[in-house]
Amino acid sequence: MIYKKEKKGNIMIYFVKKDYDDNKLSEIMNKKLNKNDIKVIIHHDADVYTEDGKLLLRFRKNILKDENIKNFYENIIKFACHTTTNRGSASGSKNKNVKDNPKIMSNIIGYFDKLSPQHKFKFKQLKKPLPKITVRETRFLSEFPDKYNNLLPLIKEIDKYYKKLIPENYMLQKKKSQQTPFHIADTAFTTVTTNVNYQTTVHTDKGDDSEGFGNLVVIENGKYKGGETCFPQYGIGVDVRTNDILFMDVHQSHGNLPMELETNDTKRLSIVCYLRKNIWEQTHVFFLMKMSVCHIGKILLIMMRQIMMILVMTIVKTTIEL
Repeated sequence: MIYKKEKKGNIMIYFVKKDYDDNKLSEIMNKKLNKNDIKVIIHHDADVYTEDGKLLLRFRKNILKDENIKNFYENIIKFACHTTTNRGSASGSKNKNVKDNPKIMSNIIGYFDKLSPQHKFKFKQLKKPLPKITVRETRFLSEFPDKYNNLLPLIKEIDKYYKKLIPENYMLQKKKSQQTPFHIADTAFTTVTTNVNYQTTVHTDKGDDSEGFGNLVVIENGKYKGGETCFPQYGIGVDVRTNDILFMDVHQSHGNLPMELETNDTKRLSIVCYLRKNIWEQTHVFFLMKMSVCHIGKILLIMMRQIMMILVMTIVKTTIEL
């Protein structure tokens, strides 16, 4: 609920407080929102703060370049329309077996920290244990490197506005991204998730950097109504459209309103760039140095054992000769 608002230049500043407590929020977690759950939809440049002074979201309209938008869409949309059942609670599923989840068009780009079913099958075939470090290139990066490179201008533009509009969180996240080789070049991100015509349930993002701040970009192809990104506990949402960018606290509960497609071929492509926490934890330089020290320690221990064995054998041989 908005309890105070003011304008600074062209930016509307809103201050919001919770419409209900966390106990009631828990009742709608992993469920889909409807229009009546949200009181206010923002369509203009705005900053929104919670009553404890924390930034909830920062929204800027029509600032991303058309060329970058066009290139990204053309190079990703075919791949982005592949379906998956591996989005868990964000798809509204409570099934532990992902095969039973709803099929949705959600895909990842860049790097990821979990092995694919195909990878796991290969290790099983070879009768090898799964590796401790599971960071890998995503399928799109490994199979379509040229198309991947064509996505980078928009990703870097998102990174630029992240640095400009959310500088404190950006610097913390960028520092981490530079500590691992598995990051998207010249950005604070390791990974991009794309969704097509996907209404997420109420959820909080998991697996991303806890010190980071989330972002959302949308590319429209065709006409539709709805799909707004909302924070139900505060009764507020944002209508993100082509060329807009939304920065938001993804560790607060959020979800989308239903979409009404005007034609069957309409597509709403949403793009989220972030740093995967486990990628950093598994591969950052300090971890690898620690692993190296442990590895060296194990080698030295083996060498010491071998030396001791040689000494023992030498003593035994000398004793026998005597």
